[in-house]
Amino acid sequence: MEEIRTLNPFRLGFGLMRLPKNPDGSIDIPQVCEMADLFLAAGGTYFDTAYVYDGGLSEAAFKAAVADRYPRERYTLATKLNAFMGNPDEAAAKQQFFTSLERTGAGYFDFYLLHALQRANAPIYENYRLWDFVAEQKARGLIRHYGFSFHADPELLEQLLEKHPDAEFVQLQINYADWENPGVAARRNWEICKAHGKPVIIMEPVKGGILANPIPSVRAILEGANSSASCASWALRFAAGLDNILAVLSGMSDVAQMKDNLRQMQPFRPLDEQEMQVIARAQKALDEAKDIPCTACHYCTEGCPMNIPIPEIFTVYNRKEGSPHFRTVREYTIVTQDRGKAADCIGCGQCESVCPQHLPIISLLEKCKEEMKD
Repeated sequence: MEEIRTLNPFRLGFGLMRLPKNPDGSIDIPQVCEMADLFLAAGGTYFDTAYVYDGGLSEAAFKAAVADRYPRERYTLATKLNAFMGNPDEAAAKQQFFTSLERTGAGYFDFYLLHALQRANAPIYENYRLWDFVAEQKARGLIRHYGFSFHADPELLEQLLEKHPDAEFVQLQINYADWENPGVAARRNWEICKAHGKPVIIMEPVKGGILANPIPSVRAILEGANSSASCASWALRFAAGLDNILAVLSGMSDVAQMKDNLRQMQPFRPLDEQEMQVIARAQKALDEAKDIPCTACHYCTEGCPMNIPIPEIFTVYNRKEGSPHFRTVREYTIVTQDRGKAADCIGCGQCESVCPQHLPIISLLEKCKEEMKD
């Protein structure tokens, strides 16, 4: 595994999911070129895209900005195969690989990922024999290293790593807001990868931009500790300071974001003990910014006839502030996997009779049901 760890000594990765756009919706290629030039000049090498990003425009933008302008040895490229969006069959799923080769002009992929594995779609990757497919492409020299990106619970991660020990790395959502979030389980998933000897690529270190512009209480804490540091820089340094990390992806949308991120990595300095205390205060502020004052004592779940994970559902509901709706639904799916959902509540009142906070749990679950119904 030592070889894979040497491919990206510069920890920042350039995520190509949120590239700058022109008014007509096309990608601003000249600005992407400038961003790529800054990134490579600073010592960055790792570019991350996917077959489905911007309907293929992201991979094409990479070709225009990087592959057509730089020799192959100057960069490392990661892209992904998505077996569930657009309902492809096995042949169409496998064709994504060859289409991505053509779109990117890279000749081969340094890192290739099975995309966004979770309980709802993991069987598709098995049924389409995509694990064998990527191994075959590696044997042909078209992939240097393959792994998967993951959006699910620790139990499934354990199962996948045990069933596919040939996976060389895992891409995980990790940031200080989700470190103990049961809907993401960032810390636990990171620990599982370490235990299995799989290096981690971090996605969403700024939680889709939410931690770049956090809720007022968090912003006040961070700016009070260091008025010259951007809120995004705190999130990036938290993620990049973890061990067993190959790259920390940042989906940058303009030249200013690129310059700000590069400042944090030249040279990189992990958060010190005092700064980690600031992060702990920010995490506490996030936990306190909630509509439902549940303390997660779990008294309510012990006798629930529908096996509803009430505190975990309330946590996901509370975390929705400032989050894109798709992420709320994703986290809700994770915490209710193989358990009851808010809509399964039969109103028996057992939970309310034992709640130390005297919460109107039945009506709150109804509120959660309406939020998560889509």
